[in-house]
Order: sequence, then structure tokens, then C-alpha cells
Amino acid sequence: MTTTTSRGSRPEWLVPAGLIALSLVPMIAGSARLTQLATGAAVTAENARFFDSPIPVVAHIVGSSVFLLLGALQFAPSLRRRRWHRIAGRVVAPAGLVSALSALWMTVFYEMPAAVTGPGLAAVRIVLGTAMAAAIVLAFVAIRRGDVRTHSAWMTRAYAIGLGAGTQVLVFLPYTLLAGTPAPLTHTLLMSAGWVINLAVAEVVIRRRARTARRRTGAPLAATGARLS
Repeated sequence: MTTTTSRGSRPEWLVPAGLIALSLVPMIAGSARLTQLATGAAVTAENARFFDSPIPVVAHIVGSSVFLLLGALQFAPSLRRRRWHRIAGRVVAPAGLVSALSALWMTVFYEMPAAVTGPGLAAVRIVLGTAMAAAIVLAFVAIRRGDVRTHSAWMTRAYAIGLGAGTQVLVFLPYTLLAGTPAPLTHTLLMSAGWVINLAVAEVVIRRRARTARRRTGAPLAATGARLS
């Protein structure tokens, strides 16, 4: 397996490694939550909803962890050129759907403590959870008709949404260190900022890959169809 990109400008594992590192925070938090549920930790106002209805949160943690870990490896160019990419994709896509749909269920049916929510945050979660699930479905439809670029673009967007929890830690940390616990509205804005940052980066990646594909093939790509190669 080669260790550099085709352009030789950077190690090809740099992006997957960075994504996995960013995924570690929500994965570790999820593991801690599973341990609480498995060992019968003390029930508090903060975790009571998980003990009352554990299946959705367990599904979310497992689905998200698989989606983030295997999804990060899908960004390695050499793996995308191998059969492994296709095999892993058959696990990544269902795991992503489990992550998105369980997040929607928890948003609608869990009674969220004030400390972990803010005005409008439930609506943001519903919009983004729906968008993540829809992106995975669109990616599946695209690959079924052999449109690899559109498939990859939609999966990149879905991954950006799924990775929101990792980026949110980076957004919250400096704010909390400088200003303390955010007010409810600020909490919503900081949470939303994590998703916005990820989606903005995803669009940059998608368009950069589209420009690379255009240079290689000489075929124009419409602005509405900026897609990964």
C-alpha cells in the first residue's frame, strides 16, 4: 500500500488519522455511557433518560462508532481503489443510518436536561439528522446507478454531520476555558457551529475533488454536481 497521495504532497493516511483522532472524543464518551448502562451506575437527572430507554442510545453509540471509524478509512486514496472500500461501505452506510435515525428518535422522545440543550437545538438536530439519513440514501442510489462521484459527495456530507460531536468539543473547549459554562442560547450556537464547520470543510473537499477530476478527464462538471472522484 502506498503511503502518499498520487500528487506526493502529503501522506495519504494523514486525513484518516485526523478524522479518527477527532472521532475518539465521542467514541470514548459513548464507551463510558455503555459502561454506565452495563454496570448499573447511579441514576441521575442527567442520565435517567438512558436508563429508562437504553436501546436508542446503545444503537446510536454503536452505529456512530462504526460509522466514524470505518468512514474515516474510506478517505484513504489507496483503500478507495481497492475492493475493501466497497466491502466496508456495506457496513458504513447502514451504521450511518442507525446513527442518524437513533439520534432523531432520542431528540424527539428523550426528555433532555437543560444542561445539554438550548433554544432551537432540538430543531437543529432534527434537520441535521434527517439530512444525514437522506445523504446516505442518496449516496446509495447514486452508487447503484454507477455514479461514484455523486455517491462519494453525499457520503462525505453525511460523514461531516456524523462527526459533529468531535468538532463540537473543539468549539466548546476554548469557550468554556475563557468564559465558563455557556448560556442556553450560546450552547445552541456552539453546537450548531460544530456542524457548520464540518459541512463547510466537506464542501471544500467535494469541490477540490471535482476540480481534480475535471483536470484528469477534461470534462466539465456542473456546479450543482460537484462530486468526489
